[in-house]
Amino acid sequence: MFCKKMTIKRTAVIVATMLCISACMTGCGSKEEPIPEPEIEEVIPEESVEDTQEAEEEPAPGELTVIGEREIVNGEMQSYLTGEWTSEKAATRRPIAVMIPNNRPAMPQYGLSRAGIIYEAPVEGRITRLMAVVEDFDDLERIGPVRSSRDYYVYMAMGYEAIYCNWGLAVPYVEELINRPEYYNVSAAVEGIHNPADEAFARVKRGDGYALEFTGYLMIDGLFDAVERLGYDWNYDDKYEPPFLFAADGVRAEYEENESVNMIYPGGKEGSNPSGYGQYHPYFEYHDDDHLYYRYQDGKEQIDELDGKQLTFSNVVFMYCNGEKRDEHDYLAFEVHGEGKALVFTNGKVIEGKWERYGGDFTPPRFYDTSGEEIIFNQGKTWICDIWNDYANFVEYGEE
Repeated sequence: MFCKKMTIKRTAVIVATMLCISACMTGCGSKEEPIPEPEIEEVIPEESVEDTQEAEEEPAPGELTVIGEREIVNGEMQSYLTGEWTSEKAATRRPIAVMIPNNRPAMPQYGLSRAGIIYEAPVEGRITRLMAVVEDFDDLERIGPVRSSRDYYVYMAMGYEAIYCNWGLAVPYVEELINRPEYYNVSAAVEGIHNPADEAFARVKRGDGYALEFTGYLMIDGLFDAVERLGYDWNYDDKYEPPFLFAADGVRAEYEENESVNMIYPGGKEGSNPSGYGQYHPYFEYHDDDHLYYRYQDGKEQIDELDGKQLTFSNVVFMYCNGEKRDEHDYLAFEVHGEGKALVFTNGKVIEGKWERYGGDFTPPRFYDTSGEEIIFNQGKTWICDIWNDYANFVEYGEE
């Protein structure tokens, strides 16, 4: 409803003739009578009532209200990662970014449901690996299993000013980058790590059938000890840039005019393909009743071992990137600076646009629609799929 100003007409009834008569009587020697004050009558014509109702200043239809400057209320603040209210402690410190395997022998993972953002990208062998960006971890014992780094994950973690946690060889292609003093990393003692933090990691027995490489976990108590020993600052720096523009409390980013989508396949519905998403066939299913996207992989629900529940997200993003095969071992590289095509799925709709990242390593990618307006995300968790441009034709989505 548009806001319009109330129109009020004031009619002054001035009895001019009475003034004239009074003046004449005074001139004839009659007793002087007080001159009455003019009567002021406030009139609101009927036709102006409708104008008044139309004149109230409220957002135009379709205009969204977004979270602006964060405020602390009763010890809580809206998260930079999800927009949701969380403890001031969690919301105002750097998150951790944990490297987690996503192939069949590693499943199920532990603690993924605590991530505000999950970044998924292809690695050698044409499978995908996850990076869980987590701010809510104080009450957890562990997160994992934990695997090794790739340089494009490091760059993404730095965009969130996260403390980067990994366990595995830092060579080739990662050693120089991950050991830079401005990049906070908590890494197990392996080749290529110059300042290891073994106190943050431990082996956890998982039962029969799990290879040793899928039994290493990040232990939260040890993480705090390592960060203190290494002298890392938990506080965001003064130039910190939040990764998303979120709808405000009580407001949904609906995008009613956009295409409806309830099924999302980063690697297509079926069939093996070399995109990185072809081997385990992950997909997302949107549910209207709770406005969430449910994650599936290998033909079944992808769950968190922590609570046994299926992973769900308010937003899913496809971030298209140029990639290349680096060597005969199939190590990959992806361009996560600059710009590229993007698809944002939220509220059962798809918004086409692009991502941009020109501010350097310590700024995140931002997402814009085709008109150049920043896309508004709904509050909640976000899953970002790195889509290799060379295999973009395998992406499928629509209503089923």
